[in-house]
Amino acid sequence: MRLLFLGDVMGRAGRNAVRDRLPALRQRLRADFVVLNAENATSGVGLTPEHATELLASGADVLTLGDHAFDQKEMLAGIEKEPRIIRPINYSKAAPGVGARVFDAPGGRKVLVAQVLGQVFMKRPFDDPFSALDDILRKHPLGGMVQASLVDIHCEATSEKMAVGHFCDGRASVVVGTHTHVPTADAMILPRGTAYLTDAGMCGDYNSVIGMEKDEPLRRFVTGMGKGRFQPASGEATLSGLLVQTDDRTGKATSAEMVREGGRLSPSP
Repeated sequence: MRLLFLGDVMGRAGRNAVRDRLPALRQRLRADFVVLNAENATSGVGLTPEHATELLASGADVLTLGDHAFDQKEMLAGIEKEPRIIRPINYSKAAPGVGARVFDAPGGRKVLVAQVLGQVFMKRPFDDPFSALDDILRKHPLGGMVQASLVDIHCEATSEKMAVGHFCDGRASVVVGTHTHVPTADAMILPRGTAYLTDAGMCGDYNSVIGMEKDEPLRRFVTGMGKGRFQPASGEATLSGLLVQTDDRTGKATSAEMVREGGRLSPSP
């Protein structure tokens, strides 16, 4: 199976890039299943049901969220109505929605998609990501009822993302990091067959400070004082992510390639 994962969709620029480029990109890469992280798709903070519908109509099979999962209050009800949206599995137990679900893929195949939040340097103390993932991966072993599984690890620290990757090695088809909006250059297949990338980057305007217009972040860095709200950058966006080929029989990854399409970043080979 060919799994395409795209990093954090950032504001209007990211949504427009997904709308305009994903259909052709999916066809060109022959992707069987597409997952987008969409927790910054609405004004850079959270996701509305309206924008979720737009992204799903553009060719995404599943949307993952993150620490901003419910910053747009409409998502509290919206996530219960749209099973293709996944919030972090270790979020508050009172949160609506689910953190993992099995989805249908072409050819009668099944794909598990799960998301987990890290703990290091995060503003809120979330539940242990390792025990949360251990439980869901034990219930959905590769080579059993699912032909592939993808884990979105949403956190600040690269070390924590790497630790999750090794913890899941051989148990998930793909572990890919999100949240920090800058693509890392370490796409690889771990020793037991899990495709891994520390951060997929963002689908957004890279002429920015991690997707935000530069003036306000620069002011705060230079002076220590804020003057206004952060606003998503509105220039041409780059789609950034990871394409993974898996073996349907074992669920293990056979190839892992970074994806960069459009915008300011150099295109992927």
